[in-house]
Amino acid sequence: MKIIVADTSGQAFQHAADMIAEEIRGSQAPVLGLATGRTMENIYQLLVQQHEAGTLDFSGTTSFNLDEYVGLPPTDPNSYSHYMQEHLFSHVNMPAGQGHVPNGVAVDLEAECARYEAAIRTAGGLGLQLLGIGETGHIGFNEPPSAFDSRTRVVHLDDVTRRQNSGMFGDDPERVPERALTMGVGTILEARRLVLVAVGEGKAAIVDEALNGPISEAVSATAIRLHDDVTVILDEVAARIWHRNKE
Repeated sequence: MKIIVADTSGQAFQHAADMIAEEIRGSQAPVLGLATGRTMENIYQLLVQQHEAGTLDFSGTTSFNLDEYVGLPPTDPNSYSHYMQEHLFSHVNMPAGQGHVPNGVAVDLEAECARYEAAIRTAGGLGLQLLGIGETGHIGFNEPPSAFDSRTRVVHLDDVTRRQNSGMFGDDPERVPERALTMGVGTILEARRLVLVAVGEGKAAIVDEALNGPISEAVSATAIRLHDDVTVILDEVAARIWHRNKE
């Protein structure tokens, strides 16, 4: 595992964007696993800037997002499909249909999960998987406990997660959907390369638990330590507790 501690959050975002850009340029048919959230908005903005400068071509890229809320159509401003259009897809030359997000309004959610897994396999598997980390230690929406061999499935969201994500829902956790579709931990671990990004004081304790605590299905982010090619990118604030404890 490689851990990069940047002086500032901006530098952390730049490290992550550069790694994704390297992945796109280094493959004839790159397949990215993408994530959402405020941290990712900054990373996508940097990638869009590279594309607009003419230095990054998305035309051969395929992507698969980690998750989507159950019950929100792609047109809903709070859906992750809408998020990806707003922050990345509509600004780059990735062909329509190559940016995949689970369908949270599918009639048969179990079938949608199986379809999503099959689509990842058909694309050749995930190359670089971008990850954040939630307050419960989840990657994707893999709330505790999540089996390390779990696949894309329907999950119930923890109250902590609903509260953490309520900012997009008028700061009302009750408006945050109770269920989501998420790639499983096992699906994530099959990616060739993992890049986890965390910044800010609010992530310091869970980053320490993920990197220093027991490897356990109670904290799904600890599973990344089982992977052969992992880069964790932190700013100094998010790294504070981990750095103290590792010494």
